[in-house]
Amino acid sequence: MQQTTIQKSVKCSGIGLHSGRKVELVIRPAGEDTGIVFVLKNENGTRFLSPTPESVVGTGLATTLGEGRDSIATVEHLMAALRGMGIDNVQIEVSGGEVPIMDGSAASFVFLLKSAGIRRQSRPRRVFMLAKPFSHRNGDKYINARPYDGFRVDYVIDFDHPMIARQQLRFELTPESFATEVAKARTFGFLRDVEYLQKNGLALGGSLDNAVVLDEYGVVNAEGLRYENEFVRHKILDFIGDMAVSPLPLMGHFEVCCSGHAFNNEFLRILTENGATYLRTVEASAARAAAAAIQEEGEAIGVPAMA
Repeated sequence: MQQTTIQKSVKCSGIGLHSGRKVELVIRPAGEDTGIVFVLKNENGTRFLSPTPESVVGTGLATTLGEGRDSIATVEHLMAALRGMGIDNVQIEVSGGEVPIMDGSAASFVFLLKSAGIRRQSRPRRVFMLAKPFSHRNGDKYINARPYDGFRVDYVIDFDHPMIARQQLRFELTPESFATEVAKARTFGFLRDVEYLQKNGLALGGSLDNAVVLDEYGVVNAEGLRYENEFVRHKILDFIGDMAVSPLPLMGHFEVCCSGHAFNNEFLRILTENGATYLRTVEASAARAAAAAIQEEGEAIGVPAMA
């Protein structure tokens, strides 16, 4: 399985969730082994930032990457789209310090990437495969990861709200399932929190155009929900995006309960810091053979339902 990039440059503009101002981005093809690279342009010149778990400097409202005085906010939906569509190498030029929030989902980015086209490259794709089970827990929150020949998420959320309550969903990541099952799921929040944030100069770009907003009883948005369980679908979207800041694509089966951006990043930092114990670097085309080897060593491992 070879690495991929896009065939041509594509661009879009929209509102920044934090600033409420117009922001723009351009996604350009990149060479093999480049990875995902953000190009930040400001009065200090041009900086290049490659996502890593350690480069996450903020998790309030969204995931923010940074280095020194430079940062880029709200990257998780774009990162999820790149991971979900199987794109390895691109440069992303950002103006305004934020990725535009668009409609609060990853659907616009999927459309952009499909419009650009995907080009296979000559070098093999490398991935991180879970070599043994790993768990991260804090109270009711947990992420349990174990070896798996694929990327599977079993997600549970539990909110004290009549429109959400307890939702759970099992999801197997492929470009097709990402585009149809989670990409369109929008971020959500509560009216009382949105009002508080905006009174304090935060989330100035948040609106009913880019989020599902709930009052005490139900959904405020006139159009309602895109899916009956849009809330848990969006949490899976965020999880994919937060895991996509790993230096290489992760393969594993992840059981996730009541997590968020901060907890996702804690999990990924600890996992990669202990990568010598818990991760193996393999070529994607050899993942099944690597999974078989792990199984022979005594670790339980799953295979995708489509296998």
